[in-house]
Amino acid sequence: MKNMTWYEFDARKDKDLVILPVGSVEQHGPHLPLFTDTIISEKFSNLLANKVNGIVMPAINYGYKSQPASGGGPLFPGTIDLNGATLISLVKDIIEELIRDGVKKIAIVNSHFENQAFLLEAIDLVSRNMPEGTKIVMMSWWDLITQDTIDKVFDEVEFPGWALEHAAITETSLILKFAPETVHMDRLIDEKIEEVPSYQVYPIPKDLVPKSGLLSIGRTSSKEKGELIIQEALEGMVNIVRKEFIF
Repeated sequence: MKNMTWYEFDARKDKDLVILPVGSVEQHGPHLPLFTDTIISEKFSNLLANKVNGIVMPAINYGYKSQPASGGGPLFPGTIDLNGATLISLVKDIIEELIRDGVKKIAIVNSHFENQAFLLEAIDLVSRNMPEGTKIVMMSWWDLITQDTIDKVFDEVEFPGWALEHAAITETSLILKFAPETVHMDRLIDEKIEEVPSYQVYPIPKDLVPKSGLLSIGRTSSKEKGELIIQEALEGMVNIVRKEFIF
């Protein structure tokens, strides 16, 4: 979309799927870029658009506040967070503008764990006054990964759950495939969060998360595992779009 003229967008707006990638600017350990989540959402969005002749919007680069047990928390330099109300308002405004333009098919591709509830809130608020025939879907890539693929990706270490799989095997493998020039595997160390509290406390303790920002072990990451994840997640996204929008 960012390279389209308004004439080109106008010709497709009411027929084609419009895809909004949403990521974050967040620490991803010593080996992955701060832009990891946005890279992943943009790449998946472009792949999806190629499959369904969609239009990819400029990404929302910032996300909801990083949490210690899913993103390391806000104490790492370079992690730039939004308040929940800000993210809700931003997404709501963007969707409402698309609808005002005449867009009827909207997909949000999310890649930041903490964004989910706020994206759904924005969609819910918009949906209360949505024109008939308009539909919005939201997808997070990890929700589309089956147990069989999890077993293949975590062939040497135990799967810690999606919240703790931060800057570890799945994200590292995805970036090795999507943007290998940004990965520094020589800086990756075997470190993980040792204990996840069953409650939240503020101020956030500085020693809750390892100094590296890593929450789980990522040394068995590979481009090949990234390909496995991409193949399954993309297939799931395409199936959702075809089901919900009858492509």
